[in-house]
Amino acid sequence: MTIRRIVLDVLKPIRGSSIVDLANRIDKLEGIEGVNISVSDMDVETMGLIVVIEGEDIRFDEIKRVLEEEGCAIHSIDEVVGGKRVVEGRRPR
Repeated sequence: MTIRRIVLDVLKPIRGSSIVDLANRIDKLEGIEGVNISVSDMDVETMGLIVVIEGEDIRFDEIKRVLEEEGCAIHSIDEVVGGKRVVEGRRPR
């Protein structure tokens, strides 16, 4: 299956690279056409991020590798869109 969009709930250490740097690293991966990173919460040592990635052929293993290199942990995969086209789904309430 070709992944076209993936939404991740990620925990990132405050120290280290910025979310701009993280987005830039993800954007440089093959098959990626866009990245959106939003801060969902923060505490003294970590920040919660919602990472939305779109492209023609997203390779999850490469995204996971970059996140782990940056000291991040994937809490959950909240959405995956795959196939020949993007199908807009109904968001849970």
